[in-house]
Amino acid sequence: MTLGARGSWSFIIPFRGRKLLALCLVAYSVAISTVLFQTVTNNRILTPSIMGFDALYILLTTATVFFLGAGALTGIDPQVQFGIEVVVMVVFSGLLFRWLFVGEERSLTLLVLVGIVFGILFRSLSQFMQRMLDPNAFQVLQDSFFASFATVDTSLLVVATVIVVLASLIMLRLAHTLDVLGLGRAHAINLGIDYRRTVVTILMLVSVLVAVSTALVGPITFFGLLVATLAHSLVGTSRHRYVLPAAALLAITCLVGGQTILERLFAFDTALSIIIEFLGGIVFITLILRRAAR
Repeated sequence: MTLGARGSWSFIIPFRGRKLLALCLVAYSVAISTVLFQTVTNNRILTPSIMGFDALYILLTTATVFFLGAGALTGIDPQVQFGIEVVVMVVFSGLLFRWLFVGEERSLTLLVLVGIVFGILFRSLSQFMQRMLDPNAFQVLQDSFFASFATVDTSLLVVATVIVVLASLIMLRLAHTLDVLGLGRAHAINLGIDYRRTVVTILMLVSVLVAVSTALVGPITFFGLLVATLAHSLVGTSRHRYVLPAAALLAITCLVGGQTILERLFAFDTALSIIIEFLGGIVFITLILRRAAR
């Protein structure tokens, strides 16, 4: 908030405060959604991005440019665009979860596989439309495919904050069930948990948090995996009362600290999202190799 500050404090504090709030919202949403998703799937390698949310965001952005032109990305009201993106992602996940849990009982493994298939479908449709775009329009579109933490639209912060706070309050009401869900479906049912209802609620919370973070800054694939893995390693326990705060604090530290170093030392010569995705990819490969060795 004060590092290298020059000029009027009446401008610097609100300007940097809004930016800091945006980074904290994104970090918190990504970290909490990843830990919750890993809990209900009982797998520490998976992240919500496996469900195709990132691919759906790219498809929505590509379709906007394809049908309305490159100027639509800046011409549409940011709040309208934010609302459309969040609603579409949540509706998509809601339909997917309803198909999973209504009627014949299906496994979470099937949910993950269906999410992967939808992700491939969304990417294929996006690439099909991108190939028919004007090169100038494609260049404008390509910039939106990478998460940007320096250009967050601060006009969306109030709505995003309200959504994240409401989702957090619902999560707190389910906090006592998270450790039980981590034991697996059979143990959770035997211990009296309404498994279907609880899992659907948590997955919807994950969808809302992922939708908010993606609509604010763009797709982030491996950041959640990185902070969730670090949180479990540092805390040394699977109890969510410790893992969730640790993951959120690590995520905020990584984003705020990384953005500060990027601005002050490297003068924006590189994008923070590239560094985060690189480190997260290394963590993902390491986890895969460890499981293969076992």
